[in-house]
Amino acid sequence: MKLVLATRKSPLALAQAELVAAHLRERCGAECELLKVVTTGDRQAEWSLEEKGGKGLFTKELEAALLRGEADLAVHSAKDLPGDLVPGLLTAGYLPRGDPRDTLVVRSGVATPRTIATGSPRRRQQASLMFAGLEFSEIRGNVDTRLRKVADLRVADATILAAAGLSRLGIGSWPGVEFRPVGLERMVPAVGQGAIAVQCRSGDEARFAGAFDAATAREVGLERAVQSLVGAGCHTALGVHATPGELFLFHEDVGVRRVPLTDRDFTSPAEAAARILGEVGLG
Repeated sequence: MKLVLATRKSPLALAQAELVAAHLRERCGAECELLKVVTTGDRQAEWSLEEKGGKGLFTKELEAALLRGEADLAVHSAKDLPGDLVPGLLTAGYLPRGDPRDTLVVRSGVATPRTIATGSPRRRQQASLMFAGLEFSEIRGNVDTRLRKVADLRVADATILAAAGLSRLGIGSWPGVEFRPVGLERMVPAVGQGAIAVQCRSGDEARFAGAFDAATAREVGLERAVQSLVGAGCHTALGVHATPGELFLFHEDVGVRRVPLTDRDFTSPAEAAARILGEVGLG
């Protein structure tokens, strides 16, 4: 079986697509080829994602290639996927989720950051709970570009990056900065953070049944159900992360909350999402 995987061209996206290809070779004996696509988000490197709307900017062109039949699957960072999937497409599954945490990247010698470069409302609001008197600025670019901007160009004292992305790029350290992972109880990740999502066309899902990680699908499914019920877009400071026994939630109106979960919550995610939001005062 030969499969064409649509992916963005960034180093992180290519690393994630190679992980999917290796997984499919092992699980399905598939020969995989990468179709490298430039998305709107890649072309508009100077755009503010908060102002323009970040959802769909990194997925639309991949999904179009899938719908046109140019690719068999599309590979995404799960947190980039909009809440509503494009008609005609389904999520075939997820690789086992990596480290979901955020990492505070601080320039060496800075004990407490006073300026943080991040375009994420979720990260800004939670960082403000960690450090008083912070000032924020936008930052764009690939992971290595962002690291250089903090270490060498000194655009800010710090930035915030996903731990899973650093790991997948093999970046355990970087000259001029320190990596400080932030616990889930202090900074709740974005929906799907740390997970790699694989899309297919409707009707093709049976080809990949059992090929991907069921536990990650259950957890991300619940996170996306909460996101959908909140109606959160890229302008809302929302973080949701599900573990087998507990859900971590951050919302700009209620702060960080922790809600116990049972197995039933994963079998009825819409019902569980309604219960969770009611318990935290967002219902």
